[in-house]
Amino acid sequence: MLYAQTTPADKRAGFRERLASGELLRFPGAFNPLSARLIERKGFDGVYISGAVLSADLGLPDIGLTTLTEVAGRAKQIARMTELPAIVDADTGFGEPMNVARTVQEMEDAGLAGLHIEDQVNPKRCGHLDGKQVVDEHTALQRIRAAVDARRDPNFLVMARTDIAAVDGLDAAIDRAKALVDAGADAIFPEAMRSLEEFAAMRAAVDVPLLANMTEFGKSDLFTVQQLADVGMNLVIWPVSLLRLAMGAADRGLDELADAGALTGLLPEMQHRADLYELIDYEGYNRFDTSIFNFTVAR
Repeated sequence: MLYAQTTPADKRAGFRERLASGELLRFPGAFNPLSARLIERKGFDGVYISGAVLSADLGLPDIGLTTLTEVAGRAKQIARMTELPAIVDADTGFGEPMNVARTVQEMEDAGLAGLHIEDQVNPKRCGHLDGKQVVDEHTALQRIRAAVDARRDPNFLVMARTDIAAVDGLDAAIDRAKALVDAGADAIFPEAMRSLEEFAAMRAAVDVPLLANMTEFGKSDLFTVQQLADVGMNLVIWPVSLLRLAMGAADRGLDELADAGALTGLLPEMQHRADLYELIDYEGYNRFDTSIFNFTVAR
């Protein structure tokens, strides 16, 4: 009932422990708090909160228009609804190094298990679009050093994302990843890897956990969990998948409503009322109300 019983500190400690095991952890992207609870119900390892999804939820493109307070607020709503650890896309940190430091502490306070900071220029672009620009190495390292220095819980994961592969190639991405690790990054997110061989090359280059982004319609092929585990990945995200599925279903539903005048034909595709009530623990709230607001007259 209400929010998760596991504290943020315990989520972070548990996440760190599992990440250190070397297994591949699966983090589907949640587009709202209820979908985070469904991810937990289905047995996944964690929840990913995508900047692209938060932008899209506001009807905005993923070009750095969202603010720290918007992202932290929505991330908190999602993270507190699940017992799973949640990591959030913090774009470029929402400003200069001091802004990055504040971003880390805001996300700690929001109950996140970690975040990633990228090396794109501001305003940034979606990682799978052409025309990206990255900052120089000094600026990229400043961001990560600021993030590491600012955190108060040592288990809060500071991940560095690098987009440089799409700009200067794989060798540049490997060099950038090594430098980011030396600056204190706990994990590396090499964006827009095009093949398993590129993932494997990154794995051979650094000894910290690596994240694979399996977003649809992007630069990367959609590899299976087993394929990614075989080349040594430690985290895999599907950042926008649930939003795409939900919006696709909504699009088809509105077409049906416009054409047929009713949604009777789509009832089998809908989440049943009973399933929704179970997911939000309606019965738990009912029991609480009954125990507190019991109007039985004592005799």
